[in-house]
Amino acid sequence: MNQVYLFWKKLFFLWLFIAWTFQVNAQEITVAGQVTSSEDGSAIPGVNILHKGTNNGTVTDIEGNYSISVPSDAILVFTSIGFLAQEVSVNGQTSLSIELAADVQQLTEVVVIGYGSVKKSDLTGAVTSVREEDFNKGVFTSPDQLLQGKAAGVQIFNNDGTPGGSSTVRIRGNSSVRTGNQPLYVVDGIPLDGRSAKPSPGEIGGSGSGQGDSGDSNPLNFLNPNDIASMEVLKDASATAIYGSRGANGVIIITTKKGASGDPKIDFGASFGVSSILREIDILDGNGYRSALDDYGLTVGDFGGNEDAMDAVFRTATTQNYNISVSGGGDKGSYRVSSSYLNQDGIIEDSGIKKYTASLNGSYDFFDNDRFSVDFNVFVAHTDENIAPVTNNAGFTGDVLGQALQWNPTRPLRLANGQFDIELGSTTINPLAYLAAYDDEARVTTVLASVSPSFKITDNLVYKLLVSLNRSTGVRETQIRDFINVQGVEGRGWASYGTNELNTQQYTQTLSYNTEISSGVSLNAVVGYEFQQFDNKRLSFSGKDFLTDELSYLDILQNSSQESRTIFTHTDGRSQTDPSSKLQSFFGRANVNINSKYLLTATVRADGSSKFGENNRYGVFPSFAVAWNLTNEEFLSAGSFDNLKLRLGWGQTGNQEFPAGAAQERFQLGSDGTFTGLENVANPDLQWETSTTINAGVDFAVFGAKLTGSIDYFHKTTKDLLFNFSTIQPAPAGRFWTNLDGQVINKGVELALNGLIISKEELSLEVGVNTSFLSNELQDYNGPAVLTGELHGQGISNTTIQRLESDQPLNSFYLREWLGFNETGFDNLTDDGNSFFYLGDPNPDVLLGLNTNLSYKNFSFVMNFNGAFGHQIYNNTLNTVIPIGNLGSRNIGADLIGGPIREDQANSIKASSRYLEDGDYLKMTNFSISYSLDDVISGIRNVRISLTGQNLFVLTDFSGFDPEVNTDKSRDGVPSFGIEYTPYPTPRTFILGLNFSF
Repeated sequence: MNQVYLFWKKLFFLWLFIAWTFQVNAQEITVAGQVTSSEDGSAIPGVNILHKGTNNGTVTDIEGNYSISVPSDAILVFTSIGFLAQEVSVNGQTSLSIELAADVQQLTEVVVIGYGSVKKSDLTGAVTSVREEDFNKGVFTSPDQLLQGKAAGVQIFNNDGTPGGSSTVRIRGNSSVRTGNQPLYVVDGIPLDGRSAKPSPGEIGGSGSGQGDSGDSNPLNFLNPNDIASMEVLKDASATAIYGSRGANGVIIITTKKGASGDPKIDFGASFGVSSILREIDILDGNGYRSALDDYGLTVGDFGGNEDAMDAVFRTATTQNYNISVSGGGDKGSYRVSSSYLNQDGIIEDSGIKKYTASLNGSYDFFDNDRFSVDFNVFVAHTDENIAPVTNNAGFTGDVLGQALQWNPTRPLRLANGQFDIELGSTTINPLAYLAAYDDEARVTTVLASVSPSFKITDNLVYKLLVSLNRSTGVRETQIRDFINVQGVEGRGWASYGTNELNTQQYTQTLSYNTEISSGVSLNAVVGYEFQQFDNKRLSFSGKDFLTDELSYLDILQNSSQESRTIFTHTDGRSQTDPSSKLQSFFGRANVNINSKYLLTATVRADGSSKFGENNRYGVFPSFAVAWNLTNEEFLSAGSFDNLKLRLGWGQTGNQEFPAGAAQERFQLGSDGTFTGLENVANPDLQWETSTTINAGVDFAVFGAKLTGSIDYFHKTTKDLLFNFSTIQPAPAGRFWTNLDGQVINKGVELALNGLIISKEELSLEVGVNTSFLSNELQDYNGPAVLTGELHGQGISNTTIQRLESDQPLNSFYLREWLGFNETGFDNLTDDGNSFFYLGDPNPDVLLGLNTNLSYKNFSFVMNFNGAFGHQIYNNTLNTVIPIGNLGSRNIGADLIGGPIREDQANSIKASSRYLEDGDYLKMTNFSISYSLDDVISGIRNVRISLTGQNLFVLTDFSGFDPEVNTDKSRDGVPSFGIEYTPYPTPRTFILGLNFSF
C-alpha cells in the first residue's frame, strides 16, 4: 500500500508543477570547442552535440566550432554521419575540443530484413525503414497506421472510420486480379496469417432484409502500437524474395521493443481524447426541404418539423489509452513486460472498441562462453467491439447512415410522447430507433507466442530455431429487436451467434555464416527450412420469431421458430472447416561485401504449398542485386557526397493468398445432410501467380548529410494470374480455379528526401517528403468479362461498374458516359445509355507524404500530411441514397436543388460517370505539440506532455465523407477499389497525453 501511495503522490506533484520548467541543477557553464577528424585533423561541420538526457543541443559550424550552455557535470554526446558517436564528460571544463573517429562502414544504422539484419550501407534492395521517433502521433488501434505517409510507394488508409476497422495497404499498386493485394506482415520473425478472427454474421437481418454485411476488423489489432520499435517496408523482389510465395505484394517487418541491460525501468503513458465527424455530406435541412417541395410543386412530404437525423446518430466520442512497461537486464540477458488498455468510443452512438494487450519478451545467454541463447516473445490481446449497423452492401432501405441521410428533415424522430416515430410496414426506417433495436458485439482473443533458441557452433556459424504459434478466436453476437420495421425482422426479431478460430504454426531453422573471406572481402550467408500450417474453423447460427422481448434473443436462440433457424458455415457456402493449408520452404541468401564498395546479394526460396495442384506444388523464387558505394571510391572528390550508392536488382516472388482447397474437388452439403452438388472443380495444373520485378535506385547524402534521399525506378510484371470462374455447361455446376492469360504491369518512380533545414543550439527544423509516380495496366488479356464493383441502393440492384480489360488499369470504371442534362432536364447519356466506356481509374497516379519536425528549446512540433492524386472515386452514396427522386418522401443532396432536374427522372437511376468524382486529396494526418520537462520530481524522468490532433482537415473536391475511402464492393470475391458507399465516417480527434519514466 505504501508503494501505491508513493506512486500517486509522485503523480500528483507532477501535475501540480506541470508549468515548472526550471530546476536546481549543477552550476550552468558555457562549453566551447572544435570537433575534428581523428584521421586527418580536418574540421567537421554539422556535428550534432546533445546534453545527454535532455533536448538541449547544438551543431558545429562550417569550421567545426560549437558553443553550448550546460550544467558543469553534464555529459555531451557528439554524433555525425560517417563518424563513430562519442560521449564526453564536461567535468567543469569550459573549453572542450574532441576528435571523432571515422566509421569505416559509413552508415551504421541496422535495418531488419528477412531472417536477419544488415547495415543500411550494405542494403542492395528497396527498403524503407521507419523508427519509433518518426511514427505518426496519436492513438491508433493497429500499427499499420503508424506508417501512413512515411514511405514512398506505399498507400495506407482505413477503409472507413470504424474503431478497429480494416485498412487497405498497397505497396507499389495492385498486382492481383483475384487473390490478395495486402502485404505480408512479419512480427519479430513470425509471418502473420493476415486474417481477422472476427466472425461475420452473414446478411444482417436475414435474407431479404436489405441490411447488408458489416466490414472486417484489422488483423493487426492484437498489437499494441506502443510496443513497436521500428517497421521496415520491403518493396522490391530482391528484398522480398526471401519470403517467396508470400512476398508478391511487399513485406512489412515489425520489430517490437526489447529490454536493455541496466536497472529496471518503468515507462508510463496516458492519453485522453475527444472525436467528432471530420466531414459531413451536404443534405437539406427542414426549411430547405420545404422550399424544395414548393419549387417542385409537391404537396406531400412536409411534416412541419426541422430534424437533423445525422446529428442524432452521431456524438462527440471519447478515447482513453494507458500504456505501462517494465524493462531491464543484466550481463546475461534482458527482458521487457508491457500492458495497455484502450477504450475508444465511435462517433456513431453505441459503437466503439475496448482493447487489452500484454506482452513479455526476453533474451538470455547461457554458459560461460555465451554460445547458447534463448529469445522468447508472448503477445496476448483481447478486443471487445460494439459494432454500429454500418454495412458495405445495404439495399435501398440502407444501414443507419443511409437511413439518417434519407430521413425526411421535416419529420420528427420521436413522437410527442417520446416514443420513436416508426411506421410499420414502411421501408422508411427511423435511424435512432434502429440504433435502439440493434445490438452487435464481437470479442476476439489473440495469442502470438514464440521461442527461439540459438547455438553458436563456431564464432562464425550460428544455428537458430524458431517455433511459434498464433491462435485467434472470435465470438460475435448480433440481434435486431422485432419492433423495428426492417423487412423480414418486423414482428419477428432476429439474432445470430457466430464463432471463428484461426491457428497458425511455424517452425523455422536457419544456419547463419559470417566471415571475412580475404582482406576486404566479407560474406554474410543464411540457409533455412521453414514449415507453416494454417487452420480455420467457423460456425454461425441464427433464428427469428422469438416469443418474448423481456430477454435477449441471444439467450433464447433455441426459442426461435424451427423454420427460421439457419446454420451458416460460411458466407460463400464453404464448409465449417477449411482444408488445412501447409507451406514447406527451403531458402538461402548470400551477401558479399568487397572493400565496402561493391555489394552482391543472391537469394532463392523454394515453396511447396498444399493450395496448388498436385502437378505444380512447388515454386522457385530467385533474386539478384548489386550495389556500388561510390562514396568509397578514390575518384569521387572528397566532400562532394557524404553518401552515394547505386543499386540494381531483379527477382521473382509469388502469391498464394487464395482459399485453401482451391485446386481440390469439393462438394456442398445441404441442411438435410445430403450432397447438393459440386462446389469446386479440381485443377491439378493450377500454378503459382508470379511477379517479376526490376528495381534501379540511388541513395545519397550531401551538405554534411543534412540532405539525404533516394530515388527508385521499378517495373513489376505479374503473370499466371489466379482466378475463380463458374464452370461452363455441360460441365458440372460449380466453380474452378485457373491461371488467366495476360499480365499486370506496375511501374513507377519513387523519391524520398529528408532535410535538416535549421540546426541551431535551441532551434532545429527537419522536413521529409516522399512522392511516387505510379502506373498500373492489365495487358494481353483476352478472357471472358470479369465484373466487380457491385453497387447497392434503390433501383440499382446487381449493377457493376468495374471490369477487367486489356490495356486498362485494374478496377477501371466501366460506365455509361454522362454528358450533362438535356433541354428537358433528363440525363444526357451517350447512345442513350446503351453503350459503356472505360471512363476512370481508381488507382492514384501520384502518392505524397510530407512530414515536418520543429524543435525549439523543450518544445517539439510535428506535422504530417499524406495525399493521393490522379484518380477517381465512384460516389455510390450520391447515386442511390440521396438522389432527387427521394424528394417528397426522403431527403436528398443539397446540391441537387436549383438544377434542370425533373422529379419524374427518379424512375431511371442509372450508374454513369455523373457520379464519378476526382479523388485528389491532401490530408493533415496529425499535428502534435509536446513539451519535455527536466526532472521535476526526484526519480521521475523523461516527462513529456503532448497535444495531438488526428485527421484535422482534408483538402479535396470529393463530395463524400472522405476521399480516403475504400468500401468493399467486391463481387464473387473479385476485389473492388475506389468506391464510396455510406462508410463509417472518419473522425477528427484531439488527444492530450502524458508520458514519463521512473
